[in-house]
Amino acid sequence: MRISCGARQNVRTAPTYALWYKDFGYTGGIPANATTPSFITPPLKTLRYFPLSEGPENCYGINRVPKGHYTLRIFFGLIKQPDFDNEPLFEISVEGTLIHSLKSGWTSHDDQVFAEALVFLLDGTVSICFHSTGHGDPAIISIEILQVDDKAYYSGPEWGEGVILKTTSRLTCGTSKPRFDEDYSGDHWGGDRYWEPIRTFGQNADEPRSTENSIKQASDAPNFYPEALYQSAVVSTDSQPDLAYTIDVDPNKNYSIWLHFAEIDALVTDAGQRVFDVLLNGDTIFKEIDILKMSGDRYTALVLNTTVAVSGRTLTITLHPKEGHRAIINAIEIFQVIAAESKTSSAEVRALQALKRSLGLPNRFAWNGDPCVPKEHPWSGADCQFDKSGSKWFIDGLDLANQGLKGFLPDDISKLIHLQSLNLSGNTIHGVIPSSLGTITSLELLDLSYNFLNGSIPESLGNLTALRRLNLNGNSLSGRVPGALGGRLLNGASFNFTDNAGLCGIPGLPTCGPHLSAGAKVGIAFGVSLSFLLLVICSVCYWKRRQNILRAQQIAARGAPYAKARTQFSHDIQMSRHHNHGHTRTAAENGPSLL
Repeated sequence: MRISCGARQNVRTAPTYALWYKDFGYTGGIPANATTPSFITPPLKTLRYFPLSEGPENCYGINRVPKGHYTLRIFFGLIKQPDFDNEPLFEISVEGTLIHSLKSGWTSHDDQVFAEALVFLLDGTVSICFHSTGHGDPAIISIEILQVDDKAYYSGPEWGEGVILKTTSRLTCGTSKPRFDEDYSGDHWGGDRYWEPIRTFGQNADEPRSTENSIKQASDAPNFYPEALYQSAVVSTDSQPDLAYTIDVDPNKNYSIWLHFAEIDALVTDAGQRVFDVLLNGDTIFKEIDILKMSGDRYTALVLNTTVAVSGRTLTITLHPKEGHRAIINAIEIFQVIAAESKTSSAEVRALQALKRSLGLPNRFAWNGDPCVPKEHPWSGADCQFDKSGSKWFIDGLDLANQGLKGFLPDDISKLIHLQSLNLSGNTIHGVIPSSLGTITSLELLDLSYNFLNGSIPESLGNLTALRRLNLNGNSLSGRVPGALGGRLLNGASFNFTDNAGLCGIPGLPTCGPHLSAGAKVGIAFGVSLSFLLLVICSVCYWKRRQNILRAQQIAARGAPYAKARTQFSHDIQMSRHHNHGHTRTAAENGPSLL
C-alpha cells in the first residue's frame, strides 16, 4: 500500500506507474502543495503537514493491515509556500517505537529524505506518528507499507517480532545510478528497496568492475535481492590494498551489517585466488573470505551478515586482502537494531480515548498514538508505569487540572484500573460523579474540585480504601456524604467537601434531615405519580358523568309540554271507549258509514 499524502484522488507515477492511494480518513493535519527535496522522492504534487496548533504529536492510523512483516518508508517534503520553514525537523515513531530523527541539512542528502524500517505488524493496524521538536511543522509526502517475507533479514536468535531494523545505509557499489528494486526489475517481495550508488570509496582507493553475466542465487528467498545488484562492484588497488568505507552512526547502538559479494572479476577463476578478512571498526569479524569457494562458483551471490555494538559515532568496514588478488565488494546494507517498545494496555488506551471525547480535549493535548510510548513523547498529563510481568504499560496518574475542559466524566474511566492519582480540578466539567469511580481501588488522590458537578456523592467511593486525599469542594453536590467516607476522616485522610450547598452529614457540613435511601426516594416518587394519575382519571370520569346527567335533564325539560298533551289525549280516548262499551252496534244497524 502506497499513500500520496494530501492527495484527493489516486495517483500513478512514472516510470513504473506505481499506484498511490488518496489520503483520506487516516489522520488530521492540513493538505498542501509539495516541493520534493530530492530526485529520488516520488514525483507527487501534494503533502500533509501538521502545524503545532494541531498538537505536538500526530499519527496516521491505518486499519485492515494483514498480519505480517513489512517495510515502512516515509518520504518527507517541503511546503510549497514562501512563509514556511524550508527544513522542518521532527521525529518519527512506528507502533510506539521511535525510529528516526531528522537532522539539520537533511534536504541536501538523498539518503536522508526518507525514513525506512522493517517491522512486524501483528494486530491488524499500524500507527505512524510524527513528533514535533519545535523546529518547523512535520511535512510528509508519502507513506509506503510493503509486505516482505516473514523471514526477511533473519539474523539469528535475537531476531524476531520484537525487533525493528531501521535502514541506516544501503549502497550499490561500482555504479553511479541510484536504483530502487523495481528499477532493477526486482521481486516485489524484496520491498522495493532504494540503493544509493557509490562508484568509489575514495579517490584512487578502488576501481569499479561490472558484468552483464547472469548472477546465480541472487533473487532467492527470503530477501529476494535483485540480480543486477551483483553485476557491479569496487575492487581495491595496489596503492591502497585495503578497501574501507566509513559511515556516521548513532553511538551506543547495535547495527546489523549485510555484505554482498559475487566474483565478477574475469581475472579470478579459481578458489584461493582472492582471500580477504572483514573488519568492523578494527575488529576482525570474518576471516579468510574466499568468495568463489564459499559461493560455489563465479557469478554467484554470497551474503554475509553480522550484528555489532558500536560505542562511537562512526562505523568503518574494512576489507583487508590476505592472499591473491585485491578485495572486492558489490553492496552494503547497514541497519540499526531497535527493540520494539511494549505498548500500553489496549483497555486503558480505549478508556483514555473515551475520556478525550467526553471532556472535549483540545488539539494541543495531541492524545494520538500510544499514551506511554515512545517514552520521549508521552501524552500530556498522563503518567505511566511499566508492568514487567505483563510486558505492558499502564496509566497510574492523570493530571488535567486547570485546562479549560468541558463535558462530563464517562463510566469508562473505571477501566483505568491502575490509577493512583486523578486530578481534574479547576475545569468546567458537569454532570454526576460516575459510581464506577469506586471500582478503581488503587486511587490514593481524587481531586474533582471547582467544577460544575451535581447530584450526590456515590456510595461506591466508600470502597476506595487506599484513598488519602479527596477534594470535591467548589461544586454543586447535594445529599448525605457516604458514611464510609466520613469515617475515614478519623484515620488521617484529607477530604474537602466545602462549597457544596446541598451536602450534609459530617462535621463541618449542615445536619441532614430524615434520610431516605435512593430506593425509598424512587418508591415515594412513583407512589405520588400514581396517585396523581388516579386523581386525574377519577376527576375526568366524574366530570363526564355530570355532563351526561345535565344533558339528560335538558332534553327532558324541552319535551315536557308535548308529553303532557299526548298523555291527556290518550286518556280521553280510553274514557270514550269505556263509555260506549255495551252500546256497540253493527254496521247494518247504524246504516252506511259516512266519510
